[in-house]
Amino acid sequence: MVADLKPIRSEADYDEALAEVEILWGAKAGTPEGDRLDILATLIDAYEAKIYPMDPPDPVEAIRFRMEQQGLTRKDLEPMIGPRNRVADVLNRKRSLSIDMIRKLHARLGISAEVLIRPSSGKVA
Repeated sequence: MVADLKPIRSEADYDEALAEVEILWGAKAGTPEGDRLDILATLIDAYEAKIYPMDPPDPVEAIRFRMEQQGLTRKDLEPMIGPRNRVADVLNRKRSLSIDMIRKLHARLGISAEVLIRPSSGKVA
């Protein structure tokens, strides 16, 4: 069953793989069906990364997203970014993140350091 898998090279192959994943969804790990599902998911991920590449998110958007996810306010960011006016400047793209801010945001909010070190897509004075 696993031996008949092939790389996904076209949109038709991709659609076929997605349809099979729908059928196999919920298969138990360690079973032939579960193994096939794992392999198909890996093949689909590789195809999507190649055909539909995604840039990492903008640092400010990543912070805003995490704030929304965790129900945080600007005040909650003060221990990581600094006083209220500095938090406002960062979120309004008037100030870049410092290395210290990046470390704290990464450690406390779990935002990828790779995302946080990227330049913001907005204008920074």
